[in-house]
Amino acid sequence: MAMTDSNVVNRMLPPLPERMRPGTLDQYVGQRHLVGKGSILWNMIHTGNLSSFILWGPPGVGKTTLARIVAHSTGREFHTLSAVSAGVREVREVIDKARNSSLFSSGQAPILFIDEIHRFSKSQQDALLGAVEDGTVVLIGATTENPSFEVITPLLSRCQVFVLKPLEPADLEELLNRAIHTDEILRTRDVTVAETGALFRHSGGDARKLLNILEIVTGSFGADEKIVIDNRTVTSCLQENIAIYDKGGEMHYDIISAFIKSVRGSDPNAAVYYLARMLNGGEDPLFIARRLCILAAEDIGLANPNALLLANACFQIVHNIGMPEARIPLSETTIYLASSAKSNSAYLAIDRAMALARETPAAPVPLYLRNAPTKLMEDLGYADGYRYAHDYPGHWTDLEFMPEEIAGTTLYEPADTGRPEQNMADRLAGLWPKYYGK
Repeated sequence: MAMTDSNVVNRMLPPLPERMRPGTLDQYVGQRHLVGKGSILWNMIHTGNLSSFILWGPPGVGKTTLARIVAHSTGREFHTLSAVSAGVREVREVIDKARNSSLFSSGQAPILFIDEIHRFSKSQQDALLGAVEDGTVVLIGATTENPSFEVITPLLSRCQVFVLKPLEPADLEELLNRAIHTDEILRTRDVTVAETGALFRHSGGDARKLLNILEIVTGSFGADEKIVIDNRTVTSCLQENIAIYDKGGEMHYDIISAFIKSVRGSDPNAAVYYLARMLNGGEDPLFIARRLCILAAEDIGLANPNALLLANACFQIVHNIGMPEARIPLSETTIYLASSAKSNSAYLAIDRAMALARETPAAPVPLYLRNAPTKLMEDLGYADGYRYAHDYPGHWTDLEFMPEEIAGTTLYEPADTGRPEQNMADRLAGLWPKYYGK
């Protein structure tokens, strides 16, 4: 069947989110605390006095768009790097270009925008530092992760951090109406918005998701059909087009769930397979490394305390070297954790303890355990009766450490996982037979 001219045009056009990307601050929706008149970014743009900054916020709230608007509005040369694909060599090449720029020689340092800056390794960030310090570039970074954890301190200290928020319903409403009435395709269609509940709920404050969903829904109608957007239509369209709607959404959570459960279930083969699926899909290796640290503490715990040490070392290594080499320590740690003995006794103990602490927030600490830095406290009996464990055989003495009202409560229950937790259980049974006796 021959393709109509309009279909050819539609096929060649960029996606709706790209068609609707604002080019000026007046067109930018949301983040009024940053871009409203008199705000810090508004002042930067209107005075031209730019300093380096990092935009921290969830996906789809306009970080990249805002960086481009800043560059366009100030007439600065704009260079961009993706932390996913750029290495130290690419960073240095961009810095050299900036130094040779005519704008740099005239006092207008180019802007270097780094998307997903949290994925840059320490060496990559170190390569940036000198150029940011001497003003060769104005750095604008974008991140979905807390920069205080992911950006090296010397670089972070030279950047302001601006926090972007998920878009409010009023912002989403404005974007929706603008797309329907101004987009070159949608403005030619008969579109009625009967309900926005499902549309906004599935968008989750993400402008890109909103426009992707809108394009999916409107594309499900025939060329001459009247388009009616309601909750049922939106939900039905997304169920049929989930891969188009959000490639990193539901599948992302399914795979990380399978990865966690494979490690917990002691299957190294499945675990390393799902690790590969995540890495091939562009998952942040630091996100995976953080999950390994949690797994080591929650699911292995005292059955093998070395697991947490290895997981923490893996996190530091991944942070320092980045991809693609980071795949190797991630694989090593994944296989080690999956193959290790498992115990969740520490995880259960802290949950029980926190529940008990909420129930007894005012339980007084026994006097003999209290600090006595003053004469008055000594006179009141603080520290009186305390027995220093190291003065007794085996460096232990029978003393009640719990508040009186919950004395004798057992929160930690050793798991039957073999050594080394069994060694701990045996020692505790010897010290506290009333709690841990067989």
